Amino acid sequence: MEIKGNNAIFVGGASGMCRATATKFAAAGGNVAILDLESSDGESVAKELGGKFYPCNVLDHEGIEGVIGAAVADLGSVQFMVNTAGGGAAVKTVGRDGKAHPLDVFQKVIDLNLIASFNINRIAAEHMAKNDPNEVGERGVMINTASIAAFEGQIGQVAYTAAKGGIAAMTLTMARDLGSLGIRCMTIAPSLFATGLTAGIPDEAANNMVKDAAFPRRLGEPHEFATMAIAIYECAMMNGTTLRVDGGQRFAPR
Repeated sequence: MEIKGNNAIFVGGASGMCRATATKFAAAGGNVAILDLESSDGESVAKELGGKFYPCNVLDHEGIEGVIGAAVADLGSVQFMVNTAGGGAAVKTVGRDGKAHPLDVFQKVIDLNLIASFNINRIAAEHMAKNDPNEVGERGVMINTASIAAFEGQIGQVAYTAAKGGIAAMTLTMARDLGSLGIRCMTIAPSLFATGLTAGIPDEAANNMVKDAAFPRRLGEPHEFATMAIAIYECAMMNGTTLRVDGGQRFAPR
């Protein structure tokens, strides 16, 4: 897929890995729509990238359909969608107090990560399906975000692991569903990156968190996620799988 002149939607694009991807896409001549919480820096980020900001909450499953529709209408079409929205909860299946993991907390994590991701994808894919195919038959590319916790979740990550594992698991099936339409679906599973709560932690704490990585033994940088995302977009053979971007790190139980 070409970047120049094509259009992209970045869900969670006001910060971190998604912002870095939007920045690379815009720098290469693409047009961007930034979707994020109203309280985010989305307005300033969109202005910086020559795009437009669309406030939204991915947990508003009906509302996000209208927001994506508005973004596509303003852009004229959409060829690329990157979604990094999500979050977790640190709760064991049975805690030290002997109480079971609250079901509503588990459901919220699933809703925020897995259900919201599928909802965003189904909506974006419907819009992409209306595109004229390029010279090799492509109409669009969608990238979701899992985590290496999908494969080796740590103690207290049962809800997060289930949610991110679900995102990884649906990737191939969704790619197969959409293959006849020329729409590719991929997932990136990062390790610990310098975004959000981890962005400002002291070096000593950060080094301890990544001590079991092969190389480099440090937090990932948002631009490294963006490099992989852009490579996926540009390479037609990258489809239906989850790629780890983790420096060879494997989470220990805790």
